[in-house]
Order: sequence, then C-alpha cells, then structure tokens
Amino acid sequence: MTFQKFKTLTDSINRIRPPLALNTIFENTAISVRQLLNVDRVAIFKFDPNIDRGGKFITEDKAEGTPSVLTKQVHCFGQLFATPYFQGQVQAVADIYAADLSPQHVETLDQLQVRADLVVPVLQGNYLWGLLCVHHCQFPRPWHREEISFVQQIAEYFGVAIQQAGQVTKPKSQAKIPAANREQVLAKTISKIRQSLEIDELFKAVVTEVRALLVADRVAVFQLDPDKNWEGEFVAEDVAEGWQSVLSERAYDHHFGEQFADQFFQGRVQAINDIYAAGLNGYRSDVLEEFQVRANLMVPVIKNETLWGLLCIHQCEGPRQWSKDDLKYVQYIAEHLSVALHQLKLLEQLRYQTEQQKSLTGVITRIRESLDLETIFQTTAQEVRQLLKADRVGIFFFQCEEDWEGQFVAEDCGEGISSILAEKDYDQGFGKNYAALYKEGQMYVANDLYKSGLKDCHLQILEHLEVRANVVSPIINGTELWGLLCIHQCQHPRQWQSSEIEFINQIAKHLGVALEQWSQVEQLKLQASQLAYISSRERALEQQQLLSQTINAIRDSLQIEEIFETTTKSIQSLLKTDRVVIYQFNVDWSGQFVAESVAAGWPLLASMRGTIHDTYLMETQGGRYAQQKTLAVDDINAADYEPCHNALLEEFHARAYAIAPIMEGNRLWGLLVVYQNSRPRHWETDEIDFLAQVSAQLGVALSQAEAVAQVREQAAALQKATERQRALSLTIDKIRQSLDIDVIFTTTTQEVRQLLEVDRVAIYRFNPDWSGAFVADSIVDSWQPTMPSQPMIQDVFSKPDQDGQLPRNEVFVPISQGENLWGLLMAYQTSKPRYWEGDEVVLLTQVGTQLGIALQQAELLNQTQQQTARLNQTLKTLKSTQARLVQGEKMAGLGQLAAGIAHEINNPVGFISSNLEPMQEYVIHLLELLQLYQQQYPQPERLIQDKLNDIEFDFIVEDLPKIMASMKLGATRIVDIVKSMQVFSRVDESAVKNVDIHQGIDSALLILKHRLKACKQHPKINIVKSYGDLPLIQCYASHLNQVFMNILVNAVDAFWEQNDDRIPKIQIATCWQDNTQTLRIEFSDNGSGISEETLANIFNPFFTTKPVGKGTGLGLSISYQIVTEMHQGKLSCQSTAGKGTTFLIEIPAMVSSR
Repeated sequence: MTFQKFKTLTDSINRIRPPLALNTIFENTAISVRQLLNVDRVAIFKFDPNIDRGGKFITEDKAEGTPSVLTKQVHCFGQLFATPYFQGQVQAVADIYAADLSPQHVETLDQLQVRADLVVPVLQGNYLWGLLCVHHCQFPRPWHREEISFVQQIAEYFGVAIQQAGQVTKPKSQAKIPAANREQVLAKTISKIRQSLEIDELFKAVVTEVRALLVADRVAVFQLDPDKNWEGEFVAEDVAEGWQSVLSERAYDHHFGEQFADQFFQGRVQAINDIYAAGLNGYRSDVLEEFQVRANLMVPVIKNETLWGLLCIHQCEGPRQWSKDDLKYVQYIAEHLSVALHQLKLLEQLRYQTEQQKSLTGVITRIRESLDLETIFQTTAQEVRQLLKADRVGIFFFQCEEDWEGQFVAEDCGEGISSILAEKDYDQGFGKNYAALYKEGQMYVANDLYKSGLKDCHLQILEHLEVRANVVSPIINGTELWGLLCIHQCQHPRQWQSSEIEFINQIAKHLGVALEQWSQVEQLKLQASQLAYISSRERALEQQQLLSQTINAIRDSLQIEEIFETTTKSIQSLLKTDRVVIYQFNVDWSGQFVAESVAAGWPLLASMRGTIHDTYLMETQGGRYAQQKTLAVDDINAADYEPCHNALLEEFHARAYAIAPIMEGNRLWGLLVVYQNSRPRHWETDEIDFLAQVSAQLGVALSQAEAVAQVREQAAALQKATERQRALSLTIDKIRQSLDIDVIFTTTTQEVRQLLEVDRVAIYRFNPDWSGAFVADSIVDSWQPTMPSQPMIQDVFSKPDQDGQLPRNEVFVPISQGENLWGLLMAYQTSKPRYWEGDEVVLLTQVGTQLGIALQQAELLNQTQQQTARLNQTLKTLKSTQARLVQGEKMAGLGQLAAGIAHEINNPVGFISSNLEPMQEYVIHLLELLQLYQQQYPQPERLIQDKLNDIEFDFIVEDLPKIMASMKLGATRIVDIVKSMQVFSRVDESAVKNVDIHQGIDSALLILKHRLKACKQHPKINIVKSYGDLPLIQCYASHLNQVFMNILVNAVDAFWEQNDDRIPKIQIATCWQDNTQTLRIEFSDNGSGISEETLANIFNPFFTTKPVGKGTGLGLSISYQIVTEMHQGKLSCQSTAGKGTTFLIEIPAMVSSR
C-alpha cells in the first residue's frame, strides 16, 4: 500500500464529504477502501442506542461470492469492547482462530464468515457511533501498520461527516487554541524539528511546541532501553509552573514488554482521559500519581524499525477528554520526531568521522608543535582516549631490546579504570612471537581477548592489566621498535572499526616521527646550550646574527610558503611582538594575508578576513610603499587616521604597527607588517631597518622562487619531451616487432593515446572511392568507440589565446602505403579544447610513417604466407597422390598375384578333387573283394598271412576311409582359399558393383587365418561376428576389401605387440540403417588402445608407430580416402587406453535386390 494511494483516496473523501449524503459517503468509501486494500468485505456497523452495545450493518461493499452482512444484528460487544473502542483502540486480527478471542466472539465472526478482520471505532466527540469493519473471509491476512493508520483516518472522516450531517447532536469541546492557529503552531513545530541539528535542541523544540499546541501541563520525551527489559528515563520535558519535573526520572513496568511494546511498535497511541477511570493496574496508577498525572497521551517514537521511546503529554490539573485532533497532531509530530532522530543519527556518524579526522589532524599538529616528549605522550593519550571513548590509552616503552622488558610511560584512563603507569612488564615470548611483526609495522587487534587464541601466559599479563579488548600499534623510532601505543577496553569486549584501527596506526606513526624530531631537537638543544654562553656575552650582535640566520634560511629554501612561515616566526621571536604578517596585493590593489605568526591569545587574521579592500591603497596603488618607503606607528589612537582606517586596525586588534614594502624587482608585491596589540610601542630605528632588510630579502626570495619555477617548468617540458621521444621509440619498436597488422593497430592506438594523454586515438582507412571506416580505436573508459561507425570530422573552436592560436579538438596525420594514401591517424581531445604542440604533431607524423612501413611489411608477409600455403597444399597433394599410386600399384600387384596363384592352384586342385570320388569308390571295391577272399579262404597261405601281418592289413582297412575323407576335406579347403583370394583380389571388378560385404570380410579373415591362430609367442585371437541382414551393396569391392584388411592387420599387430594376460578378441558387427540408408561396419578389439596424441594422427599419410621397415604409415590414410572420397562415407576411430579400439565405417549405399 503506497502513500500516494492513501493520499489519493483521502483527498477524494475530503472533496466529496461536505455536499453528499451519509449513505452516499459510506457507499463510495466502502467501495474505494475494499478495492484499495484488496479485501473481501468492507462494512459500516452502527450501534443501536436501544440495545446494550448492539447494532447492525447499514452499508457494505463485498467481493463476488462473499455473503452480505447487511441488516445482521450483532449483540456481542458489551462492556468487553465498548471501553477500548471508546478510547480509540483498533482491533486488528490476522486469524480469528489463532488470536486470543473469546468463544462467543469467534462464533459471531464465524457466522459472518470472517477469517481476518480490522475494526476501527467511529467516534463523534464522546459518543461511540459505530464501527468501520474490514473483513477478509477466505484465509488469514496480516494487517500492516500503514493499512491500520489508513482505516483509522477514514473512520475519523466518518465522524466528521456524521457530525456535519446532524446525525449526532453532541456539544463540541472548545479547543483552547483555534484550529487555524493550531495548524500554524503545528507547521512551526515541524519546521523546528527539521531545522534541529542537535538532539537537545530537537527535544526542546518538540516538548515546548507540543505543550503550547495542546495547552498541556507537561510534555516529556521518554527513552526506552529494550536491552534492560524496556526500562527507560525521561530525557527532555517542558512543564508548566507549579508541577514537578520528571527529567532524568527512571521508570520500569515489568508488563510493558508483553502488553504494550508490540502495540506501540505498530503505531498505536494510548490515550487516558482519567487514570482513575481507566482501570489501570496498581503499579502503573502509582507511577502516574507519583508524576502528578491525571490524564495522559503516550505516542510511540519509532527509530530504524525499533521502538525508541514515547512522546508523553500529561494533564496534571484534572481529567481531560483527548480529541481526535489531539491524537492526530501528536502522531504527526511523533512521526517527524522519528525521522529527525534517524537523521540526527546519520549526522552524528558523519560528525564522528569528521571529528575523528579533525582530531587526528589536531593530535598530529600538537605532536609536531611540541618538543617536550612527556607533553606529546600525555596529550596524545588524552585526546586518543576521548575520541575513541576507550577505557585506557597507554604508551609503552621498551627499556631493553635484548629481553624486551619495558614499562608504561604515559597513559590516560577513564573513570573507575586503574592506572598502569610505571607498570613493569616482561613477556618471555614477546621477542619470539611479536617483536619481528611489530618491527614490520603490523598491528595487533583483539575484539575479545578470550576469543583471540592467545596463550595463557599472554592472557595472564593482560588480565593483570584488566584488559578485555585491545589494539596495539608499534611506535618506530627510525628503524628501531621504540615502544607500543596501546588502546584498552577493560569493562567489556569491543568491535574495533577499521577507521579506528587506521586512526591508531596514524597516531603511532606520528609518535615515531615526534620521537625522531625530539632526538634531533635534543641534539640541537645541546648545541644551543654550548652557544648560549657565547651568545650572552655578545648580546649586541644578537639581532644581526638572527637577521643573518633568517636571510640564510630564506636563501636556502625554494618553497615560498616555507620562507614566509620561517620569516614571520623569526621576526616575532626576535622583536617579541604580538603578530607578524605578510600581506600580498592583488591586481586591483586589494589583498589578503598569506602568512602569519601570532602570539598566544590572539586570533589569526587569515581566518578572520578574506580579501581586504583598503581604499587608500587601492586608490593610490600602494601609496608610499610603491616608492619603497617604510612606516612605523607607535600608537594608532595618537595618529590622525580616518574613522574607516581606525576601524580596520581595531578589527586587527592593532595598537602599534610597523610596515616595510616587499618588492619583486621594481614591482610592489606586498607588505611585511609587525603588530603590537596589547599596548603602544616605540619602534626603534634598528628595528625598522631590520624589517626593511628582511623585506628586501623576501623580495629576493620571491625573485628566486619565480626563477626556480621557470627553470622547473623548462626542465619539466624537457623531461616530457624526452619521455615522449623514449615512448615513441618503444612504440616504433613494438610496431616493428609484430607483423600482424591488427596487433600493430591496437598497440599503436593504445600507446599513442597514453603518450599524448588524449581521450581517443583512432586509425581511419580509405576505400577506393575515398569513403572509409575506422579500423582501430583506443579510448578512455567514459567515451564510446568509433568503430565501426563512419567518422564525423568537425572543427571545434573557442576563443583565441594570447598568442592568437585556436584550440582544436583533433589532429590528423596521413598514413601512406608506398606512394598511395592509405588512411589517417587521428588523435581526439573530446572533453575540452586543446592546443596541439608542434612536437606532438611531429610525433604523430612519425608514428604515421612507421604505420605505413608496417603496412608494406604486412602486405609482403601476407603475399609470402599465401605462396607458402599454396606450396604446402601442392606438396601435400603430391605426397597423397604418390602414396595412393604406390599403394594402388602395390594392391593391384597383390591382387594380380593372388589371382594368378588362385588360377594356378585351381586347375590341379580341381583335378585332384574330381579324382577323389572314383578313387574312393575303387578302394571300397578292392576292400570288398579282399573281404570276399577272406571269407572264401579263411586259411590263406603262410606267405600271404605274414604279408597281411606285416602291412597291418586290419589297420589299413580301418584307416583308409579316413585318409580318403581327410584328402577330400583338404581339397575342399584349398578350393575355399582359392575362392577367398579371388574375392579379395577382384582384379576384374574395378567398377561399382553389387557385392556381399560379409563375403569380403570373410575373405580377409581367411587370408589372415594363419595370424589368428595360437603360436608360441602369441595366443589365439578370437573372432566374434555379429552380422546383420544386409542387402547387396554397390561399392568398389576390391578397395573396400583393402580397408577391411588394413583395419584387421592393425588390430592383429597391436595384439602381437602387447604383453598382458588378456584374451585377444576382435568383434565385427554389421547392420543396415533403413532410416538413413547407411551401411555400418564396426571393428572392435579389446587391445591396449591408442593414446590421444596418436589417435589425432592415425589417418595422416606416412604416420606410423611401427619400427622402420614394418610399416609405411599409408594403410589407414588410404583407407580413410577410400571410405570418405570413393564412397562418400565416414571412417572414425574411438579408443580408450587399456580398454580397446573401435573403427566405425559408415557408407551410404544403393540397395540392390537381396
């Protein structure tokens, strides 16, 4: 819910309230409130005077689906709710079932189908007219504070509207201050609150103005402390005469936290018209009686989402009926008080930071001003402790560096904190654990010693010193660890802020500087004491010696401010005057004090006055001083001066003065003035001469400073030119080191932009038609790049300078490639006009020339690289072609050899195969014949019997059929091998034909069968086939067989090279993919795999991992070309080290008939 929505609705109600009827006002408001709060029902309930706190709903606006409550009678209020509603209290229930409501109340709300409700009384004077009810029916809903305040405001408008309509005729209480005057007082109060920059001033404005506004007996501000169970005290009050003060009185109500804290936090105001009729508990009644309170208002003050306190309005003389205006005004003032408290908190933080920095500057200044070490230490300890609000600040001095024993030599302690001054301290572990760290400048910070991880011995020392939290910073004197600056928090832990730690560190560093200065001063004191005796004897020469020292100091220094400071201090010390100043003239002969040394007790003129307009000096352009004349006045009261002149001198607190002019060459630069403030003074001649001599030396110092400034300016210009030339050489070297034109452009624009300190440097390239575009750009972060937009070249001029030159925003120089204008090198100063120096333009021109040379070099390099690339591609093509020819010839020869061998073997094998059948038949017939002989002649001759035994006839009869079968099998295998060799070679099949892929794979396996068998050196290689149902494939069969052979040979070679115990296995899988019309052939093995480096090169020509003589490196390269180029397929390889390798062949094929 936004404030703007509240204001809009409130304004609308204010506009429609006077002229409309009550019913119209109620209806319009109910609609607007329900829509604005997004609730289910908004209804107006009116009490019936004839029923004891009963009544009915007379107007409502409800959401669709929500039942109506119009004309419903409600009788549940009674004495339980009447008094709170009459006192203006609001009932906000987020969930009726979770709230502490009576059963009857819950039953009544349940009948109205209410789950969450917000009820605000509608009051007319002292009469409770009715209720404004906001209902949420479907589910619970929390009510926000601004929603409650909004509905309360609507209820107040209803009360006004009812009164105007004549519905209730109750007499108005007469306000003691008219309404118009109240508004003026309220505006005045808010203005004072906003203007208050101090907490006491803020509280005083609030209590004073509120008491006057409400004509109350007492108005007080009560501050609460949640950490002390909401105990608090009155911190401000304004009380009428005759009534006691409650300022600084503390009060504590042990029921406050549970009964009132949440209500006040939600913005609820407690109004008691009479404490004796309000039903207060005994304790609260006693407290109010003690404070002489009869009626009171308590308004919450919220600060940073916390209940900060209460604004209390007390009526002591008697009871008081608090009006709605009273409540509205104090609530409004309390809200502004809350905002002001928050703003003062922010202001306090800012002041603290400012005060801290100011204190740091002050402490450092006092450290530098004093030469007394004890004073420095004591001043530092006091101011640091007061600023940090610490319990103790001590300065610890190490007496012996060998064992690091020492003692505190200065401290400042808070009230109740024991002193540790002169406390001896010896930590055996200090040298080992901390000394080196402190010497390096490191600090020690502990927010709580018991949580810092310190050893017990260290804790005991700090407990003895009553320390709970501390910060320790080393004090370094030169390079030695002199001591420690210790800040102690004794009563409780403390979270040290980073700003505080840095502040302590800075103080410690300046204490180290003060120690060094003190050492030097001590040495100087020793020297001065030695000269004191001589000085006292030669008193007459004191003035001249001091003058000489002053002149030497002026001549030795080139810093004019330092010269002025030294001079004024020396003159004041020598002449023992109250003030010495140096006054500088402006062009119009006005002037100001630029240096001053003043005695204690007199204000600084430089801080009192800015520019001084002395009419005499301005009109006479320096008057007598321009003629190098001095002036001495012993008493201004005796001088015949104009009143204005006397007034100016009195403002300077001057009673007597002496003036000597300061001439820079022949020009009056200023005045050296000596003032005596406390009394008249007679100026001696030697004193005036002394001033004249010093002023003359000041003139010399000014001339020297001017000359030195010119020399420095020239030296700076020379150094800048040297640096630019050096940077130019580096830029040119970077241009020459690279042949990449993009790198050259990027480097050049960046280097030139940084070198010239411009906003943008760009390179613009011309097209053949003299249009162009930016090709490189370097800009500062706050400007947009020009690439690749077209250039907009526009001269930007301002007024000419004293030499008649015009500042330009850009400068262009040409970039030529040979004889042709290639483009422009541009430098822009976008933020302001700029005068381009000649050497800057020359530098840009030199860079442009080098860019032209770089362009020519880059062009030559590009041509060379293109020629090299073409030669490399030609060489690669030649090598590939040569390899393919060699391998093709080799495979053709192998195919022809295999075909020839197959042809030569095929004829005798065919002869043998054709004769084996009749031979087997003949043998069977002969055996049958022999069997018949044995049957017919069972008892053969002995010679025959012996022969049968010798030849083992029975064995022959048994073994001969087996031999015949074996011969037949052998012949069949020879025939199969011959067919496989014919299939593999296919010398007559160089064109695309329909082939059986499985037949080609099997032929390769059959040729390699002798390498697949087990032998002494290698185990058997198992072949696992997983053939799919393939159609006949149109392909180059002999070339594809060569691919199969190469893949299988590489797999077998890999198995023969490995030495592990795994069982070699080659899996061959084929399948036909109908959706993509693709043949997939996969060869997988479980070998040792291929490394990533080798896998990236296996298809490259001549790449091989085999020893010399065992491989050419062409097999897989040619296989890759056969698959990808001849068959427009894919050949890929996947391998995992230690797990195996898979070759996948994918060939798009034209399906033939199966």
